[in-house]
Amino acid sequence: MLMDAAELGDWTFKFDTAKRRAGSCAYRTKTITLSGPLTDLYDQDTVRGVILHEIAHALVGPDHHHDATWRKVARGLGAPDDAKLPSHLPSPDEPWVGTCPKCGAQRKLYRPPRRVTACGHCARRFDVERILTWTYKGHPRNPGTAYLKELRRIERA
Repeated sequence: MLMDAAELGDWTFKFDTAKRRAGSCAYRTKTITLSGPLTDLYDQDTVRGVILHEIAHALVGPDHHHDATWRKVARGLGAPDDAKLPSHLPSPDEPWVGTCPKCGAQRKLYRPPRRVTACGHCARRFDVERILTWTYKGHPRNPGTAYLKELRRIERA
C-alpha cells in the first residue's frame, strides 16, 4: 500500500462521505481520509494522486500546507503539486435544489437548507416573493421542521 511505502506505519486510512473535497490529512488522529463518493467518480490515476497528495501532507507536518516544502515532497512522491483538483473532474449531483419562483435561478446543496433563503440573482434584498422552493432528488420536499417554523414566522410578519 502507498502509506506503507511512505513509512506511515502509525497512520490510518479510511473513506469518508465528503463531497466537496477529495481527501484530508488529520495530524492529531494521524488519519488520511479519501472521499468515497468522489473516488467512485475518478479514474485510478486521479485517486492515486489524491492519496499521494495527502501522504505528502502527512510527511511534512501541519506547518507546511501547500508551501515549497510540501510541493517538493509531493513531486518526489509522484503526486500532482497542485492544491486543487482540475475543475473538469466530475462531482456527485446535489440532491437539494432550491429554485426562485420569479427568475428560475437555482441553488444546489448536498444537505438540506437550514435557513429560509430568497433568490440572490433577481433581488438585492430578502424578498418573500422570491423565497426558494426546494426539491430533493427532483421531488418537492420539506427541508425540515426548523426551516418550516422559520418560513411560517416570515409569512406571518
